[in-house]
Amino acid sequence: MTTAPLPQDRPVRWGVLATGGIAERFTRDAGGLPDAEIVAVASRSEEPAKEFAGRFGIPRAYGDWAGLVADPEVDIVYVATPHSAHRAAAGLALTAGKPVLCEKAFTLNTREAGELVALARERDVFLMEAMWTYCNPVVRHLAELVRDGAIGEVRTVQADFGIRGDNGPFPAGHRLRNPALGGGAVLDLGVYPVAFAHLLLGEPDRVQADALLSPEGVDLNTGMLLGWDSGATALLSCSITARTPAAATVTGTAGRIDVPPGFFHAESFVLHRDGAEPEEFRAGTGPLAHAASHGLQYEAAEAMRCLRAGERESPLVPLAGTLAVMRTLDAVRERIGVRYPADGHPADDQG
Repeated sequence: MTTAPLPQDRPVRWGVLATGGIAERFTRDAGGLPDAEIVAVASRSEEPAKEFAGRFGIPRAYGDWAGLVADPEVDIVYVATPHSAHRAAAGLALTAGKPVLCEKAFTLNTREAGELVALARERDVFLMEAMWTYCNPVVRHLAELVRDGAIGEVRTVQADFGIRGDNGPFPAGHRLRNPALGGGAVLDLGVYPVAFAHLLLGEPDRVQADALLSPEGVDLNTGMLLGWDSGATALLSCSITARTPAAATVTGTAGRIDVPPGFFHAESFVLHRDGAEPEEFRAGTGPLAHAASHGLQYEAAEAMRCLRAGERESPLVPLAGTLAVMRTLDAVRERIGVRYPADGHPADDQG
């Protein structure tokens, strides 16, 4: 089903909700598209919103979220808060009838994700997770080759993503160490390798995991082993204590694909077919590519395409897939013993 499409003869007008680093990168990347315009920004207080607006030449700044979602000239809201606030921020926008592109991890848990999906469908409003990996043209080509059997049947997926602070381990007071803010490696970083495995193999049938936990109870270093009834496995890891290559390899019965560091916003990969010379595939210089971009323009362009077509969700980042990834992340956290205040008590999960 579709909603009324946006006009084709004017830019899509974005409102950016939050003013952190990912909001800055999105504003630069989406603002570089010829058919997009950033018209408003909101924060929890007026000062950071005004500072952000002044830095990027944004016409309107709001010191609260309500002002942004009520702005009649905002066509779509980009939610860039920490994921602990995604449920509240995206829910506010959807309730106001505003389409939403919401950062990942989509929410803290599957329950919250399901509430947002149900709200979007109830209001008949577009909702999409900002899973830029799925919109990346190089990753899309990789997935197409895999679907077409270029490496035979997929047997293993390996991917990692680990970081650490500039001056050593993240301190105890950092948001990545705070359970109330959804801290830990899994939601911030593990979502990338998990989503990559889902893209190629779908939702796993089995989930195993092990982790080193912090004194606060969040995961510092996590290994995940996902299994499918087909016999395929995915060996994935994430860390907030060590920088890892952030590379990926997909191996099949007739070859493999190697993705260099930065697999989640890949600019190239190498296809190794059995009995053939390696083939390198690189990003082109298409109309969406522009200098100094981080790659977030592809998800913005997909959201805008959907709005102009009147679609309620993206076929590249379907809501069913977002929910499936959240179920896997929940399963990982259950295996390693990480619970957030927003999860409630274990007994609340029954019935």
